[in-house]
Amino acid sequence: MPGPAPALEEIDSVTRDTHDLVHRAQAGDTRAFETLYRTHVGRVYAVCLRMVADERRAAELTQDTFVRAWQHLDSFRGDSAFSSWLYRVTVNVVLVALRSRRRRRARLEPTDDWTRIDKAGPRPAADEALDLEQAIATLPTQARTVLVLHDLEGYRHKEIATLMGIAPGTSKAHLHRARQLLKRFLNR
Repeated sequence: MPGPAPALEEIDSVTRDTHDLVHRAQAGDTRAFETLYRTHVGRVYAVCLRMVADERRAAELTQDTFVRAWQHLDSFRGDSAFSSWLYRVTVNVVLVALRSRRRRRARLEPTDDWTRIDKAGPRPAADEALDLEQAIATLPTQARTVLVLHDLEGYRHKEIATLMGIAPGTSKAHLHRARQLLKRFLNR
């Protein structure tokens, strides 16, 4: 049985503490920002890892996210929770990195074989323990990104479309494809 839900006073206290930390960090207090970092680094890393399916790259993007957050902390106005704002920064950092990598790869690997461009990543060996994270890692980049943003992080197709620079219908198509590929992969 899950424990009792936190009391409203506890939630208000955490919100006030975060609000105070953000204001102190905006004023240049690096210790306050370090506390915000320690509080949120796990979730930021998890999102990055799900989106890029590479531990080393996820760690780099996590650091990039916090550098970007520090640089743009003055743009946080408090209209939403700090965690929501930081999460948007995270998604934007990852999407920019994915676009940049895709452009770089297109310049470096010209090909007439279009099937190579949209292939899933490496498949785990048959004797390896298979879990959902491994299955998600095998998805093509765009399908994986939409799946993570929609199904795991709760974004709507319109929001995903804005973040990724695609049409909402394209987001829906990528999600459908991701789900089909996951189902096929997990039913092996």
